[in-house]
Amino acid sequence: MKTQSSNNNRAFTVLELLVVVVTLALLALFLLPAISQANRKANRIHCVSYLKQIGLAARIWSGDNTNQYPMRVYTNAIGAPLFADATNLFRYFQAMSNELSTPFILVCPNDKLRTPATNLETGFDNSHVSYFVGLDADESQPEMLLAGDRNVTNGMPIVNGQLTLTTNQPVGWTMAMHQGNGNAAFADGSVQQMTPSRLRNALAASGTSTNRLLFPWVPPPGSN
Repeated sequence: MKTQSSNNNRAFTVLELLVVVVTLALLALFLLPAISQANRKANRIHCVSYLKQIGLAARIWSGDNTNQYPMRVYTNAIGAPLFADATNLFRYFQAMSNELSTPFILVCPNDKLRTPATNLETGFDNSHVSYFVGLDADESQPEMLLAGDRNVTNGMPIVNGQLTLTTNQPVGWTMAMHQGNGNAAFADGSVQQMTPSRLRNALAASGTSTNRLLFPWVPPPGSN
């Protein structure tokens, strides 16, 4: 007696296929922003870790150099190397090359305009640095800014790579790297994630009315 077999492995109909495609598209629509936000948070945590390593390197270097950071040793004083200008910020990190574990930590993962260097000598320049340095950072004033994300702003133009933050000016972060927030390392080696209001509070508690910052300025394409 013959039995009639049934085909349970039929192909998708066009309608079923459309339903699957639409479902996947909707899932992507809802999941991608969450994934993107999670990546930004992870990158910010990495940025904090990098700044902690930079702060540690600076403190080790300071211990071997009369308790001064390289920004105070290499200055504009007569006869001293001229590092405190727009094109030479990277020189401060070169000075700490023995203390820094890798040049990779000098680039924030959320900084899409900077790329990590392979070393701190050949080809190393400001294009491989994401962070400002505090020109007046002093271990005796632990709340002064030592380094931080280069997207800090007080609404004033950066002149010759420098920006002076004062306690009587508005200050905050641009949207460039951390969605309107930023990270900063202090002269005692600590690092904080900061909203604009927390940055203002930190400046007020810094023990000085001014914090001079030097930024990793990069010339626009075709300017050479």
